[in-house]
Amino acid sequence: MEITLYLAQYAELLDLPFGQVIYRLFFWYFGWMPFAFVFLWLARELWLDWRSSLWSAKQSYLLLAIDVPNNNAQSPKSVENFFSYLHAAQSGPNLMEKWWEGKYQQSFSFEIVSIEGYIQFLIRVPSGFKDFVMTGLYAQYPDAEISVVNDYVDAAPDRYPDLDKDLWGSDFLLTGPQAMPIKVYKEFEHMLGAPEMTYRDTMASLMDVMSSLGPGEQLWYQIIATPTGFDWLKDSAATIDKLAGIKKKASPFSKTLFGKILVGIGKLAESLNPWNVTIKKAPEKDKEVSWMNMHPKTKRQIDAIQMKATKIGYSIKIRAIYLADKNVMNRAKGVSGFVGYMKQFAALDLNGFMPDGKSTATSTAYFRAAPRVNKRKNRIISSYKNRSSSVGKAPYVLNVEELATIWHFPIDAVVKAPLLQRASSRKVEAPMSLPFGSSNSGSSSDLEPIFDPNYHLPESSIPAQPASASVLAVSDTKAPLPAKSNSDFIKFLEQENSDKGAAPANLPFV
Repeated sequence: MEITLYLAQYAELLDLPFGQVIYRLFFWYFGWMPFAFVFLWLARELWLDWRSSLWSAKQSYLLLAIDVPNNNAQSPKSVENFFSYLHAAQSGPNLMEKWWEGKYQQSFSFEIVSIEGYIQFLIRVPSGFKDFVMTGLYAQYPDAEISVVNDYVDAAPDRYPDLDKDLWGSDFLLTGPQAMPIKVYKEFEHMLGAPEMTYRDTMASLMDVMSSLGPGEQLWYQIIATPTGFDWLKDSAATIDKLAGIKKKASPFSKTLFGKILVGIGKLAESLNPWNVTIKKAPEKDKEVSWMNMHPKTKRQIDAIQMKATKIGYSIKIRAIYLADKNVMNRAKGVSGFVGYMKQFAALDLNGFMPDGKSTATSTAYFRAAPRVNKRKNRIISSYKNRSSSVGKAPYVLNVEELATIWHFPIDAVVKAPLLQRASSRKVEAPMSLPFGSSNSGSSSDLEPIFDPNYHLPESSIPAQPASASVLAVSDTKAPLPAKSNSDFIKFLEQENSDKGAAPANLPFV
């Protein structure tokens, strides 16, 4: 068996002018390689997207409504502990699960919604994690009340412009690198005033804005949190090296097969250079700065990055929507109020939040402004309803302390929100010696009336109105519930809130 190699064409290559050699190497022999790599990358992404969509269609989710405990005095540290506990849901798919089954890391959506001034804390969870999430919440807030509710977003229009409704919406991005932290809840403490007032709750401004909404107005606040691994720590280390002026180590790219090919081509082109020109690099100055000579701002940034990297992180997408009837929409109250709430977490030398004006915010100017605004409105309402983290700019990482700063239950001593849904009473364990009859645990009488599927508002107290989509109507089962109008629901809550805290009937008066 003989193997014959024809090297005549390569020998002819050495006799060609230098320009033709370069042309043949980069555009004839190897010019197809970049296009091949781009094609393979696109094919891989399309395959992964298709398989992921098939797997996603099989998943189901539940929306949990959390009634804030009465007289809550726990700091955001309790919610931080809850987020740390919730991170146990992180489990990256293996190679087979990712590329064949389409499996990906599922996320949780932490939300606060105000519908005409009535405020509700919500968590959207994968169905399989319902008990896991409830256990973590009860561990930190034993007096909380948790119920499964219908999704409030179903009552909002899907397409805009709409005849009656209008909206403003935007994603919120970081103002700096994700390695740098925002201002966390510990920085809102001070030593002046009564002991219970030393912490100025960051939720106070948001609760005030949401409580001020009137008929026909809604404000939605959504944080999509995906438990992530520890790869983001590499970005933190690289940012510290950049601030400290530490030189980056040489990339091992030249050791790869593709790198060796490029190095070989470069050496061949250098050997064929008829001018024998050598390029001398200017000596690089040593930019590394000692800690003693470092600027105070740089020191603070390095310390803050290191502190952020000591805690568990989530991949985060923050989104907000202000939805209202056209005749009552007040952007100065709903939009500016929420943006102001997000601005309080800004540390100008570190990080903060800002609306994504270039991609998702529903405001444009100049060419074809109206059609472009409507396109953004349709896109953001769709991404909010689907709890999508892929629409808009890429997610960023916040640790559990930062996450607890921007989403936690308000402290009663600081925040006064009369229409915030709260637990009806404190739950305590029965005495050991108490005799028991038949067990009625889990009956509907243990639930708030609005969470009881058998509850109906008295017809005599409700004026006849056209029925509309139910708002936060509870459904512990898949069976459809009778729809109630938003006004009926609001009147019922007003009656419930007026009855709470009333004096006992047998209280002696002087």
